[in-house]
Amino acid sequence: MSRSPRPAINFRAISDPERIKILASPARQELVDTLAAMGGQASAAALASQLGRHADGLYYHLRILCKAGLIQEFDGERGEERRYRLPGDHTAPLRLAYQTGPDGNTEALHKFARGLLQVACQDFEQALDMPDVVVDGAQRQLWAARNKAWLSAEELAEANVLLERLCELMSRPRAPGRDLLMSCAFVLAPVTPLPLRRKAEK
Repeated sequence: MSRSPRPAINFRAISDPERIKILASPARQELVDTLAAMGGQASAAALASQLGRHADGLYYHLRILCKAGLIQEFDGERGEERRYRLPGDHTAPLRLAYQTGPDGNTEALHKFARGLLQVACQDFEQALDMPDVVVDGAQRQLWAARNKAWLSAEELAEANVLLERLCELMSRPRAPGRDLLMSCAFVLAPVTPLPLRRKAEK
């Protein structure tokens, strides 16, 4: 019995739960993000150099990403080592399509969010040990914050515009003058106010 073909990938709106679970791995999130930061394509050796890892340790994850269609492998020029690239428009940020409800992809999104926050924590903790990291002013490089607030519909729309702009800035490849490699992660979520707790009866 032949399997039905997997749905074609829309790199700007990945909805397939299996593909999202593949991206839940912090190592694979970093590989995809690093490929994007390097202009959409690179060799395993170049990726390893950027990530501070051995290339041999990346091939397992690269094969999984290729099999899922999240990246593509192709031959380098004139005997160069094989390279990997993002499909479609590599200048567009990787986005997930959020499908809530019992038939949605919420389980896969749970796993992806945990992986995302794990990578963010690792990046933040490593930066704390850098002797010259900038922690204030216009050129600030290190920042961790959490806020909870009541917003109007107009303020929520403004917040989404600002976050969209941030995503666009963080999705551009390296170019002359763009030589600061930065990591950014955020979570925007509605919160249900908790009911007032009853005092314990004496």
